[in-house]
Amino acid sequence: MLLMKSVAVPIDEIYIPMKLRKAFNADKVQELAESILERGLITPIQVRRDDARYVLVTGLHRLEAARVLGEKTIDALIVQARSH
Repeated sequence: MLLMKSVAVPIDEIYIPMKLRKAFNADKVQELAESILERGLITPIQVRRDDARYVLVTGLHRLEAARVLGEKTIDALIVQARSH
């Protein structure tokens, strides 16, 4: 079994591919923001390294909820993934 450790990634260093942006739902972001305030971020987002930045793989709504809450970093798993 592969164990992965989440790390705090600066939100402003995460690029969101256009493919993921199309699925954005503002209501879902608001619900997640409320949940994060109550319970914290339960599931880290997933990002991959791309030169000097991170590229979002999964977790658009969690990322945007953290941004709405004014967070500067978010827990993320660094994964090996192909380019979008």
